[in-house]
Amino acid sequence: MPARSVLLCLAADLAPGSARRVEHSDGPAIAVYNVDGTFYATDDNCTHGLSSLAEGMLDGDMIECAAHFGGFDVKTGKAVMAPCSMDLRTYKVELRDGAVFAVLPD
Repeated sequence: MPARSVLLCLAADLAPGSARRVEHSDGPAIAVYNVDGTFYATDDNCTHGLSSLAEGMLDGDMIECAAHFGGFDVKTGKAVMAPCSMDLRTYKVELRDGAVFAVLPD
């Protein structure tokens, strides 16, 4: 069975050093990040509380939650700054014809 994927954005529409929240019908919202031209995707909700990570500050490969100021490594999903201690789910990202997709787990 082929993996399901979700269109996150056009690569040209997400500048390096920025993030965007993407709502979709197949599960929780996803945050997509552009780290120096490489795209990463995680669940958008902070694991410390219900806050959109895409609204936080992306500093290199770390996203800082705007509500709690905890941080996560967007490449691995690891919680790297308190008060966050539970890791984020990450998604494989694929670029196809200038568009960024997240591959959803089965």
